[in-house]
Amino acid sequence: MPKSRIRKKDDFTPPPAKTTSLKMNSGRGWVAPVMLAMFLIGLAWIVLYYVSEADLPVKAMGDWNIVCGFGFIAVGFGVSTQWK
Repeated sequence: MPKSRIRKKDDFTPPPAKTTSLKMNSGRGWVAPVMLAMFLIGLAWIVLYYVSEADLPVKAMGDWNIVCGFGFIAVGFGVSTQWK
């Protein structure tokens, strides 16, 4: 039986390198600072409430100070959804 002819494969040549610049400016530079600020304000509010034995930050609010602190933290999580 005759032997099949062997085909020679072309040598691999990599595609030309693309020169692209990554531009990370999405116009949302405010998101990270606002998010971190909300987290820190909420944490500081709750810590201040416990350390001052319910006298600070707003004595008239009573235990609702904890809810207010967690509200700041929740706003921080809400702002974090805008991060790209």
